[in-house]
Amino acid sequence: MVVGSRRQARERALSLLYEADAKGLPPAAVLRELPVPPDAFAAELVAGVGECQAQLDDLIGRFAVDWTVERMPVVDRTLLRMAVYELLERPDIPTAAIISEAVELAQTYSTDESGRFVNGVLGSVSTEVRG
Repeated sequence: MVVGSRRQARERALSLLYEADAKGLPPAAVLRELPVPPDAFAAELVAGVGECQAQLDDLIGRFAVDWTVERMPVVDRTLLRMAVYELLERPDIPTAAIISEAVELAQTYSTDESGRFVNGVLGSVSTEVRG
């Protein structure tokens, strides 16, 4: 898979997970409702975040200084969940690529401070889970 298509898959996954959060639905339900399934990587991210959300939120919460997962902006929380899922479950994807993509998406779709925040949390989580 080329980087550009993985980036598009992450954007699609972000959109679907955001929708699930906004509607209060499990991510798997949002996937089931789609008339056309997303590409395999996007579907994996959405399903994986849904299945591992408690574990992801626990890790994020441990490293997000002065923030509870529930209080984070939805986009930041969603990007962090996606990236932490990748850090845990996709050892084939380089740590730097995961963090860089998450930071870029945060800078594009969230607040002015989000890129720095996402980078800091993911830097700490990656040290814990990937060494």
